[in-house]
Amino acid sequence: MKVVIVGGVAGGMSAAARLRRLDEWAEIVVLEKGPHVSYANCGLPYHLGGVIEDRDALLLQTPESLEARFALDVRTGHEVLSIDPDTRTVTVRDGAAGTTYAEPYDHLVLSPGARPVVPDVPGVERAMTLRDVTDTDRIAAAAAGARTAVVVGGGFIGVEVAENLRLRGLDVALVELGRQVLPPLDPEMAAPLADELTAHGIDLRLGTQVSKVLPREVELSDGTTLPADLVVLAIGVRPDTALARTAGLAVGPRGGIAVDDRQRTSDPHVHAVGDAAEKPDHLTGDPTLVPLANLANRHGRLAADALTGRPVSSAPAIGTAVAKVFGLTAAATGWNEKRLAAAGRPHQVLHAHPGSHAGYYPGASPLALKLLVEPGTQRILGAQAVGADGADKRVDVLATAIRGGLTAPELADLELAYAPPYGSAKDPVNMLGHVADNLATGTTATVQWHELDAALADGAVLVDVRTAAEHRAAAIPGARNIPVDELRTRAHELPTDRPVIVHCQVGVRGHVATRLLTQYGHEARNLDGGYLTWRAGSRA
Repeated sequence: MKVVIVGGVAGGMSAAARLRRLDEWAEIVVLEKGPHVSYANCGLPYHLGGVIEDRDALLLQTPESLEARFALDVRTGHEVLSIDPDTRTVTVRDGAAGTTYAEPYDHLVLSPGARPVVPDVPGVERAMTLRDVTDTDRIAAAAAGARTAVVVGGGFIGVEVAENLRLRGLDVALVELGRQVLPPLDPEMAAPLADELTAHGIDLRLGTQVSKVLPREVELSDGTTLPADLVVLAIGVRPDTALARTAGLAVGPRGGIAVDDRQRTSDPHVHAVGDAAEKPDHLTGDPTLVPLANLANRHGRLAADALTGRPVSSAPAIGTAVAKVFGLTAAATGWNEKRLAAAGRPHQVLHAHPGSHAGYYPGASPLALKLLVEPGTQRILGAQAVGADGADKRVDVLATAIRGGLTAPELADLELAYAPPYGSAKDPVNMLGHVADNLATGTTATVQWHELDAALADGAVLVDVRTAAEHRAAAIPGARNIPVDELRTRAHELPTDRPVIVHCQVGVRGHVATRLLTQYGHEARNLDGGYLTWRAGSRA
């Protein structure tokens, strides 16, 4: 069996290495257009900022090391120009020799990745994108003589590039068309990240876009100009499907290469993996695009298994991601509330603000957690976490729960590792399970931060059950302050013919107050996530 793999890095090299481990006698050829076939593309932004000082640390394997260990024929600087499915050959250009040749195959694996989106605006040719090591070298060289930079796009890559250019000492502006950074998160969860960026000197420009790239500045759609010795585009990526299209392979509804559950394309002799291939969504099963390295690795391995006849099937893609934003971590998995609302899919929302570990142990910091649940079934639809410590591991647990089919209330019964330096006896994930159980059983009812104004307009009474000092320091307009410890003796002050919405700082005292007032005959609801979530959402 001769297998030709087009493209290296996560998907292609995972397929090649796994295939060799399964079949010592297969002929495996890897054709990579660029000069590097195996590198840490997720680490590229951190080299720009000097966090990863040694550039060579990004280069994981070379053609020589891969030949020595896996007997792979790896050819860098070799670009595949076309595929002939009838003769099972690819036409290849050898960049160094300047020649073109035909390479036959029994099976072909496509791993071309995704191309950065470049907007059609005047002067955009001066802007740079970050896709590979060569791009990193080019940006680093430009940054060495720059004082100012504009990063276009506030997604994961844009935020990482902005942070690292700032660490390098540049004055950095981050331009994002949307009203928030990190679109996979919901607005109230992204608000602390915007604060973190601005606190570290990033000039954050939301709700606008670059309309023109000038020699030393950029012009925005709102008419303002920003100094820009360096311009980096991080707007997003599109699947690189040029080879697949010209070969007549099917392209799916999301614009990626259509594959089955064994990564086979419409041609049974061609497989596709990585960012160029569509994946089934974990909620709907519909094709989706999830350009993440872990899925590229997983699907490269799966393609190799399929080629050697193993009974494999790709799991639905959940879309779990994490990013460092200076001193904070932002993580998300599954669908967010914006997407659920746009799709008209019923959902319940839970917010919590626990500590990263036991509060009496030094160094605990607050977490913001959000859980999205399907009413009735209590299926977990998605989750988000933001904090200085512990956000990543909570989202990893929740992503595992989604994959395992746990319901939201079942999170309360997870036995998670606990010691005061690492967590709490009731882990934040357990607490989400308790809140979900309270909602599912009707023990408590909640109102969301974006529903509060409408509820008050309909006649609800808002009660702040925090202390008088907390209320004086910062309050929701129109709230009446009755501390929770005084509520039993003062419940008669509240009307029983109008709904009562209670809130505290994070929702815990609000839950106590809601239960008390409900048993005193009031129609009471708790403001989910308390004052902190309301403040973040309102500002966002």
